[in-house]
Amino acid sequence: MFPHRARPRGGRPSRRRSLVYASVASVVLVGAASSGTMYVKAQAHDAEGLVSSSVASGASASSGATAAMEATVESSAVPTAAVSAAPTPAASPSPVVDRDALLAEAVEAVAVEDGAEVSVAVLDVSSGESAVYGDGAFDTASIVKVDILASLLLKAQDAGRGLTAQEKTYAAAMIRNSDNASATALWTAIGQAEGLRAANERFGLLDTEGGDGALWGLTQTTAADQLTLLRQVFGTTSELSEGSRAYLAGLMGEIAVGQDWGVSAAGSSEIALKNGWLPRTATGLWDINSVGRVGVDGREYLVAVLSDGNSTKEKGVSVVEAVAKAAVACFEEG
Repeated sequence: MFPHRARPRGGRPSRRRSLVYASVASVVLVGAASSGTMYVKAQAHDAEGLVSSSVASGASASSGATAAMEATVESSAVPTAAVSAAPTPAASPSPVVDRDALLAEAVEAVAVEDGAEVSVAVLDVSSGESAVYGDGAFDTASIVKVDILASLLLKAQDAGRGLTAQEKTYAAAMIRNSDNASATALWTAIGQAEGLRAANERFGLLDTEGGDGALWGLTQTTAADQLTLLRQVFGTTSELSEGSRAYLAGLMGEIAVGQDWGVSAAGSSEIALKNGWLPRTATGLWDINSVGRVGVDGREYLVAVLSDGNSTKEKGVSVVEAVAKAAVACFEEG
C-alpha cells in the first residue's frame, strides 16, 4: 500500500418623564391648596402615557407660586431624561485566528525533498484549539504500536481484568524499545486488523485501516486520526480508564535513547512519544513518523507528524522535527 500526496489548498415626552411631571406637580400644588391658594386635580394617564390635568383657582393664584411650581417640575425632569438617554457601551468581539491557515503557511516553509510528503495535526491542550495540514493516508510503521497497546488495554478493560505479566513484558518492549516481535505477539492478541478496527471505532478513528495479516507496520492512517488517538491516551474524555491511560502514557515517556527524536524537538518538558521508521523495499524511500505530547513554557501540545518519500532516514527525521516545531510555534505566537 502506498500513501497518496495531500496538500491543502424633541418629540413627545416619554411615559417615564410624564409620570415625573405629574408626581411633582401634584405634590407642589396640593401643598398650595392647603393654604387656600390653589388646588390641582390630576386626571388619568392616556393610552400613550401622557398626563392631562385641570387647575381651578379659589382665590387669585400668586404668580410666585406658579413660577415655583414650573421651576420644580422642570428641574425634576432634566436628570430623569438624561439618565434614560445614557448609551450602553458595546463589547468588542475577540479576533478569530485561522490556525489551519497559519499551520499551512508554516509547514510549506519547511524544506521537503521533491517527491516526499508530510502531514501534521496539533492540539493546544489548554485552549482546545487544533489545526491539521494534509489529509492523505500514510503507512504507520511503528507508531501503530501505540494503537495496538491501546486496543489491548481496552480489550482487557472489557473483560474486567488487567494485563498479564507476559502482556506487560511485551508492551514495555514494544513501546520503549520498539521491539517488533513483541508487537507481533500483541497484534495477534488483539485480533490483528479486525481487533484494531473494532477498538478504533470506539476511539473515534475514522480513516485508519490495519495492515493485512501480520503486517501491522503497513497499517494506513492520517495525522488527524493519530491526533484523535493521542487524545484517548492523554485526555480525560476517553474509552480508556485512568489507569490504562497512565500506563500507556508512562511507557511513551520512557523511550530508549536513540529513539527519542521527532516531536520531542518541539518541546522542553512533558515529553512522551512513539516514532516509526520504515524503508520501502520497492523504492528504497523511507516512511518517517512521530506522535506524542510535548510541553512548552507551561503549555501542553499533542502533535502527530507523518511523512513518506524521504531519501534517507536522517532527512526524514529532520523534516519531521522541523514540521513539529513549526506546528507548535503556530500556537505559541498567540
